[in-house]
Amino acid sequence: MQIAFQGEPGAYSEAAALEHFGAETVTVPCESFDEVFATVEAGMCDGGLVPIENSLAGSIHRNYDLLLQHALPIVGEHYLRVQHCLITHPGVTLAEIRKVISHPQGLAQCEKYLRSLLGVKSEAVYDTAGSVKIIREQGDRSVAAIASRRAADVYGMAILAEGIEDDPANFTRFLAIARHGMSPQPVVPGGDAKTSIVFTLRNVPGSLFKAMSVFALRDLDLTKIESRPLVGKPWEYLFYIDFVGSTADPTVSRALDHLGEYALMLRVLGSYPRHRP
Repeated sequence: MQIAFQGEPGAYSEAAALEHFGAETVTVPCESFDEVFATVEAGMCDGGLVPIENSLAGSIHRNYDLLLQHALPIVGEHYLRVQHCLITHPGVTLAEIRKVISHPQGLAQCEKYLRSLLGVKSEAVYDTAGSVKIIREQGDRSVAAIASRRAADVYGMAILAEGIEDDPANFTRFLAIARHGMSPQPVVPGGDAKTSIVFTLRNVPGSLFKAMSVFALRDLDLTKIESRPLVGKPWEYLFYIDFVGSTADPTVSRALDHLGEYALMLRVLGSYPRHRP
Protein backbone atom coordinates (compact mmCIF):
# COMPACT_ATOMS: atom_id res chain seq x y z
CA MET A 1 0.00 0.00 0.00
CA GLN A 2 1.35 3.42 -0.98
CA ILE A 3 0.36 6.45 1.12
CA ALA A 4 1.24 10.05 0.24
CA PHE A 5 2.21 12.61 2.89
CA GLN A 6 3.55 16.15 2.93
CA GLY A 7 7.15 16.65 3.98
CA GLU A 8 10.53 14.97 3.91
CA PRO A 9 11.14 11.37 5.04
CA GLY A 10 11.07 11.41 8.84
CA ALA A 11 8.26 14.00 9.04
CA TYR A 12 5.55 13.72 11.68
CA SER A 13 3.07 13.08 8.86
CA GLU A 14 5.08 10.04 7.80
CA ALA A 15 5.16 8.75 11.38
CA ALA A 16 1.38 9.16 11.57
CA ALA A 17 0.94 7.29 8.27
CA LEU A 18 3.02 4.36 9.51
CA GLU A 19 1.09 4.25 12.79
CA HIS A 20 -2.28 4.46 11.06
CA PHE A 21 -1.79 2.14 8.09
CA GLY A 22 0.91 -0.15 9.49
CA ALA A 23 4.70 -0.43 9.44
CA GLU A 24 4.66 -2.24 6.08
CA THR A 25 3.17 0.84 4.36
CA VAL A 26 5.19 2.45 1.56
CA THR A 27 5.20 6.19 2.28
CA VAL A 28 5.51 8.70 -0.58
CA PRO A 29 6.82 12.20 0.33
CA CYS A 30 5.24 15.23 -1.37
CA GLU A 31 6.38 18.85 -1.40
CA SER A 32 2.96 20.31 -0.59
CA PHE A 33 -0.53 19.42 0.62
CA ASP A 34 -1.78 20.20 -2.90
CA GLU A 35 0.58 17.54 -4.25
CA VAL A 36 -0.73 14.96 -1.75
CA PHE A 37 -4.30 15.43 -2.96
CA ALA A 38 -3.27 15.49 -6.63
CA THR A 39 -1.18 12.33 -6.23
CA VAL A 40 -4.05 10.40 -4.65
CA GLU A 41 -6.62 11.72 -7.13
CA ALA A 42 -4.42 10.66 -10.05
CA GLY A 43 -4.22 7.12 -8.67
CA MET A 44 -0.46 7.31 -8.09
CA CYS A 45 -1.00 6.33 -4.44
CA ASP A 46 -3.67 4.27 -2.69
CA GLY A 47 -4.37 7.07 -0.24
CA GLY A 48 -2.95 10.02 1.64
CA LEU A 49 -2.68 11.33 5.18
CA VAL A 50 -2.87 15.08 5.88
CA PRO A 51 -2.92 17.08 9.13
CA ILE A 52 -6.15 18.95 9.79
CA GLU A 53 -5.60 20.45 13.25
CA ASN A 54 -3.10 20.71 16.09
CA SER A 55 -4.08 20.92 19.75
CA LEU A 56 -1.79 23.95 20.24
CA ALA A 57 -1.62 25.69 16.86
CA GLY A 58 -5.21 25.12 15.67
CA SER A 59 -6.56 24.26 12.21
CA ILE A 60 -4.60 23.72 8.99
CA HIS A 61 -6.86 25.80 6.76
CA ARG A 62 -5.31 24.80 3.45
CA ASN A 63 -6.41 21.21 3.93
CA TYR A 64 -10.01 22.27 4.63
CA ASP A 65 -9.99 24.05 1.28
CA LEU A 66 -8.47 21.02 -0.49
CA LEU A 67 -11.09 18.67 0.94
CA LEU A 68 -13.72 20.76 -0.83
CA GLN A 69 -11.76 21.09 -4.07
CA HIS A 70 -11.16 17.35 -4.51
CA ALA A 71 -13.60 14.43 -4.62
CA LEU A 72 -11.58 12.34 -2.18
CA PRO A 73 -13.59 10.89 0.72
CA ILE A 74 -12.21 10.86 4.25
CA VAL A 75 -11.74 7.22 5.24
CA GLY A 76 -10.06 7.56 8.65
CA GLU A 77 -8.52 9.81 11.28
CA HIS A 78 -5.39 9.52 13.42
CA TYR A 79 -4.10 11.43 16.43
CA LEU A 80 -0.32 11.66 16.77
CA ARG A 81 1.45 12.73 19.94
CA VAL A 82 4.02 15.31 18.76
CA GLN A 83 7.26 15.07 20.73
CA HIS A 84 10.03 17.43 19.62
CA CYS A 85 13.74 16.64 19.86
CA LEU A 86 16.82 18.85 19.64
CA ILE A 87 18.89 17.13 16.93
CA THR A 88 22.57 17.67 16.15
CA HIS A 89 25.55 16.08 14.50
CA PRO A 90 26.89 13.16 16.55
CA GLY A 91 29.19 14.28 19.35
CA VAL A 92 28.02 17.91 19.43
CA THR A 93 27.47 19.42 22.89
CA LEU A 94 24.90 22.03 23.87
CA ALA A 95 27.65 24.63 24.34
CA GLU A 96 28.61 24.36 20.65
CA ILE A 97 25.16 25.25 19.30
CA ARG A 98 24.71 28.77 17.91
CA LYS A 99 21.54 28.35 15.82
CA VAL A 100 18.43 26.13 15.84
CA ILE A 101 16.33 25.61 12.71
CA SER A 102 12.90 24.04 12.18
CA HIS A 103 9.44 24.58 10.72
CA PRO A 104 7.83 27.73 12.21
CA GLN A 105 5.37 25.58 14.20
CA GLY A 106 8.20 23.50 15.61
CA LEU A 107 10.01 26.63 16.78
CA ALA A 108 6.80 28.12 18.22
CA GLN A 109 5.99 24.95 20.16
CA CYS A 110 9.47 24.96 21.76
CA GLU A 111 9.65 28.69 22.46
CA LYS A 112 10.35 28.43 26.20
CA TYR A 113 13.09 25.87 25.69
CA LEU A 114 14.72 27.99 22.98
CA ARG A 115 14.69 31.06 25.24
CA SER A 116 16.65 29.06 27.80
CA LEU A 117 19.48 28.57 25.30
CA LEU A 118 21.40 31.82 25.82
CA GLY A 119 23.05 33.23 22.71
CA VAL A 120 21.32 30.76 20.39
CA LYS A 121 19.34 32.12 17.42
CA SER A 122 16.39 30.39 15.77
CA GLU A 123 15.54 30.29 12.07
CA ALA A 124 12.44 29.00 10.30
CA VAL A 125 12.74 26.53 7.42
CA TYR A 126 10.19 24.63 5.30
CA ASP A 127 9.83 21.39 7.29
CA THR A 128 10.77 19.76 10.62
CA ALA A 129 12.33 16.68 9.04
CA GLY A 130 13.74 18.94 6.33
CA SER A 131 15.63 20.89 8.99
CA VAL A 132 17.50 17.68 9.96
CA LYS A 133 18.26 17.02 6.30
CA ILE A 134 19.65 20.57 6.04
CA ILE A 135 22.05 20.27 8.97
CA ARG A 136 23.30 16.93 7.66
CA GLU A 137 23.92 18.32 4.17
CA GLN A 138 25.49 21.60 5.31
CA GLY A 139 27.74 19.96 7.89
CA ASP A 140 27.78 22.96 10.25
CA ARG A 141 28.12 21.47 13.74
CA SER A 142 26.98 24.74 15.38
CA VAL A 143 23.47 24.36 13.90
CA ALA A 144 20.83 22.11 15.48
CA ALA A 145 17.33 21.15 14.33
CA ILE A 146 13.98 20.55 16.01
CA ALA A 147 12.17 17.49 14.69
CA SER A 148 11.06 13.97 15.58
CA ARG A 149 13.10 11.03 16.85
CA ARG A 150 12.34 9.30 13.55
CA ALA A 151 13.89 12.21 11.60
CA ALA A 152 17.11 11.82 13.59
CA ASP A 153 17.17 8.09 12.77
CA VAL A 154 16.43 8.65 9.06
CA TYR A 155 19.30 11.11 8.60
CA GLY A 156 21.79 9.54 11.01
CA MET A 157 21.85 12.47 13.41
CA ALA A 158 22.02 12.51 17.22
CA ILE A 159 19.38 13.53 19.76
CA LEU A 160 20.74 16.01 22.28
CA ALA A 161 17.45 16.60 24.13
CA GLU A 162 14.01 15.02 23.89
CA GLY A 163 10.55 16.26 24.85
CA ILE A 164 11.51 19.93 24.54
CA GLU A 165 8.01 21.13 23.55
CA ASP A 166 6.49 23.72 25.91
CA ASP A 167 3.26 21.78 26.40
CA PRO A 168 3.23 17.96 26.56
CA ALA A 169 -0.44 17.92 25.48
CA ASN A 170 0.66 18.40 21.88
CA PHE A 171 -1.36 16.30 19.43
CA THR A 172 -1.98 16.60 15.71
CA ARG A 173 -5.12 15.14 14.15
CA PHE A 174 -4.68 13.68 10.66
CA LEU A 175 -7.27 12.68 8.07
CA ALA A 176 -6.85 9.72 5.72
CA ILE A 177 -8.14 10.31 2.19
CA ALA A 178 -8.67 7.95 -0.75
CA ARG A 179 -10.31 7.79 -4.16
CA HIS A 180 -13.86 6.44 -4.35
CA GLY A 181 -13.69 2.67 -4.41
CA MET A 182 -10.00 2.69 -3.40
CA SER A 183 -10.31 2.98 0.40
CA PRO A 184 -7.08 1.86 2.10
CA GLN A 185 -9.16 0.53 4.99
CA PRO A 186 -12.87 -0.30 5.37
CA VAL A 187 -15.14 2.38 6.75
CA VAL A 188 -16.98 1.27 9.87
CA PRO A 189 -20.66 1.93 9.07
CA GLY A 190 -21.78 1.86 12.70
CA GLY A 191 -20.37 1.75 16.19
CA ASP A 192 -17.76 4.33 17.14
CA ALA A 193 -17.68 6.39 13.94
CA LYS A 194 -17.39 10.03 12.96
CA THR A 195 -18.78 11.98 9.98
CA SER A 196 -17.42 15.15 8.38
CA ILE A 197 -19.57 17.49 6.29
CA VAL A 198 -19.37 20.93 4.66
CA PHE A 199 -22.29 23.22 3.86
CA THR A 200 -23.31 26.78 3.07
CA LEU A 201 -26.31 28.73 4.34
CA ARG A 202 -28.39 31.72 3.36
CA ASN A 203 -26.98 34.85 4.96
CA VAL A 204 -30.08 35.58 7.04
CA PRO A 205 -30.67 35.88 10.82
CA GLY A 206 -30.93 32.54 12.60
CA SER A 207 -29.64 30.39 9.73
CA LEU A 208 -26.69 28.95 11.65
CA PHE A 209 -28.85 28.39 14.74
CA LYS A 210 -31.32 26.37 12.65
CA ALA A 211 -28.47 24.36 11.12
CA MET A 212 -27.02 23.49 14.53
CA SER A 213 -30.45 22.58 15.89
CA VAL A 214 -30.74 19.55 13.60
CA PHE A 215 -27.90 17.94 15.57
CA ALA A 216 -29.01 19.14 19.03
CA LEU A 217 -32.55 17.83 18.53
CA ARG A 218 -31.13 14.34 17.91
CA ASP A 219 -28.41 14.42 20.61
CA LEU A 220 -25.64 14.16 18.02
CA ASP A 221 -22.28 15.20 19.47
CA LEU A 222 -20.46 17.88 17.45
CA THR A 223 -16.69 17.47 17.84
CA LYS A 224 -15.50 20.26 15.54
CA ILE A 225 -16.88 23.29 13.68
CA GLU A 226 -14.80 25.42 11.34
CA SER A 227 -15.78 28.30 9.05
CA ARG A 228 -13.92 29.25 5.86
CA PRO A 229 -14.54 32.18 3.50
CA LEU A 230 -16.76 31.42 0.51
CA VAL A 231 -14.66 32.48 -2.48
CA GLY A 232 -16.36 35.11 -4.64
CA LYS A 233 -18.91 36.03 -1.96
CA PRO A 234 -17.37 38.40 0.62
CA TRP A 235 -18.51 37.83 4.22
CA GLU A 236 -20.23 34.56 3.40
CA TYR A 237 -18.85 31.28 4.69
CA LEU A 238 -18.50 27.55 4.31
CA PHE A 239 -19.09 25.58 7.50
CA TYR A 240 -17.17 22.37 8.16
CA ILE A 241 -18.52 20.13 10.91
CA ASP A 242 -17.37 16.85 12.45
CA PHE A 243 -19.85 14.89 14.56
CA VAL A 244 -20.07 11.49 16.19
CA GLY A 245 -22.02 8.95 14.14
CA SER A 246 -22.14 7.34 10.71
CA THR A 247 -24.29 8.05 7.66
CA ALA A 248 -25.42 4.41 8.01
CA ASP A 249 -27.23 5.43 11.22
CA PRO A 250 -30.87 6.42 10.52
CA THR A 251 -30.62 9.22 13.09
CA VAL A 252 -27.66 10.73 11.23
CA SER A 253 -29.46 10.35 7.90
CA ARG A 254 -32.50 12.20 9.24
CA ALA A 255 -30.29 14.98 10.62
CA LEU A 256 -28.61 15.45 7.25
CA ASP A 257 -31.95 15.43 5.44
CA HIS A 258 -33.16 18.09 7.88
CA LEU A 259 -30.00 20.16 7.36
CA GLY A 260 -30.56 19.91 3.61
CA GLU A 261 -33.76 21.90 4.05
CA TYR A 262 -31.70 24.92 5.22
CA ALA A 263 -28.40 24.47 3.36
CA LEU A 264 -27.74 25.94 -0.06
CA MET A 265 -25.01 23.31 -0.51
CA LEU A 266 -24.36 20.20 1.59
CA ARG A 267 -21.64 17.63 1.02
CA VAL A 268 -20.65 14.64 3.14
CA LEU A 269 -16.85 14.46 3.15
CA GLY A 270 -16.84 11.00 4.72
CA SER A 271 -17.89 8.66 7.52
CA TYR A 272 -14.98 6.82 9.12
CA PRO A 273 -13.83 4.97 12.26
CA ARG A 274 -13.23 7.27 15.20
CA HIS A 275 -9.67 7.19 16.56
CA ARG A 276 -9.23 7.17 20.33
CA PRO A 277 -5.68 8.43 21.04
